[in-house]
Amino acid sequence: MNWPELRERYLVDEDTAILALNKPAGISVTGERHDTDLVQLAAAAGETLYPVHRIDKVTSGLILLARELAAHGQLTRQFNKQTADKAYLAIVDDPDLPDHGVIELPLSVGRKNRVRIAAPRETIRESGSGRWYVDDADVLDGKNYPSITHFTTLARTATQAVLALRPVTGRRHQIRVHLAWIGHPIVGDPLFDRSGAHARAHLHSWRLGLTADWRTPPELRLTAAPGPDFWAPIDTDPDEALARGESAMATWTDPPM
Repeated sequence: MNWPELRERYLVDEDTAILALNKPAGISVTGERHDTDLVQLAAAAGETLYPVHRIDKVTSGLILLARELAAHGQLTRQFNKQTADKAYLAIVDDPDLPDHGVIELPLSVGRKNRVRIAAPRETIRESGSGRWYVDDADVLDGKNYPSITHFTTLARTATQAVLALRPVTGRRHQIRVHLAWIGHPIVGDPLFDRSGAHARAHLHSWRLGLTADWRTPPELRLTAAPGPDFWAPIDTDPDEALARGESAMATWTDPPM
């Protein structure tokens, strides 16, 4: 797909300062050494874009790109300060999850640059009230990164669940590693599912909220609905699941800490 076609097909919002796309799974945002990515495609067509944040190649959904450096600086600072309001959707294996939960597990980077929980798997505890954590004494020596993910369960079947997730921190692979290490890996995630039974990882960047002082009102409130390929593994009504997600978002006005 060439850039003009991709841009038109997946456009969510644009103005003089930003461009927001509903990225399909399977294409990188930027920086992939051997792949064509969105920024390269745009540049080849004469459009210079600066990524405000990144989502993984295997993840679909909302991606925000700046068209000018002033907007880029304002927006990236909000991600760095963890004030950007982010929500994701995921389909996970095993529906045995509470209606609401929080995963507070520090991350570290191990061999071959792989992200992992910075503690032995057997030390992960579940409080009984939907909180996963490790005691400070069990955190492994070395550099680690405090990481927090909140979630709400939107739908369940006999074998799977749909979650709305809010990563308060924004570590690399945070949602994917957090869910896998508590026993609920994302369906089709190539980091943890080697079966090859699914065409994609079922993780989607759903919503973004940021301050944008050049707009009236001075904010960006963006939503990108997942396509049919996201919902393919699970027998549930997408409209009902998203409506529950909208209700959950109403309780996420401020980043929960």
